[in-house]
Amino acid sequence: MILLSQDLKYEMIKLEFCSALLSQPEKCLIPFSNPALSIGFFLLCFVCFVVTIVTLRIKTPSQQIIVKEEKHIPADLMNYVLPYIVSFMSIQYSETSKFIGFLIFLGWLFWLSYKSGQIILNPILIALGWKLYEIKYSFIGSPNDLVGKALGRSEFSPNAVCETETIQDIIIKKE
Repeated sequence: MILLSQDLKYEMIKLEFCSALLSQPEKCLIPFSNPALSIGFFLLCFVCFVVTIVTLRIKTPSQQIIVKEEKHIPADLMNYVLPYIVSFMSIQYSETSKFIGFLIFLGWLFWLSYKSGQIILNPILIALGWKLYEIKYSFIGSPNDLVGKALGRSEFSPNAVCETETIQDIIIKKE
């Protein structure tokens, strides 16, 4: 949304809506400097967000665990957000070398966090009430205690049985 808003030609907002948009789109002006890139990347991010939310909702619990201990891992928003804010503020789609450098930066951050097994909780998930936990748990009927990271919209209660699903080694608590 930041890049989309930076690409918007604000002076064009005052113009009337183009009624020929569906019948003769070539006669209409699009109020973006680089409409294919700005709208395309926005839609790509929006689709990824929707897929994430839908996946979290439709995954059915496949296992029950007994939570022994839980510890909330606070989201370190400044370490997550600050690099993005600094990077986004000086980028425009028309500056090809900066934009490609930014894509390389994002790819590098993704690769490092993926390979290190670190989870960076997306600020949108935080806004939707999800929290990250480190839990000590065991499967029902198993004497072995395990430790893992878990996402939940409510707290994990010690000695409680939880319905869960695992996505890439992250336990998702189903409500």
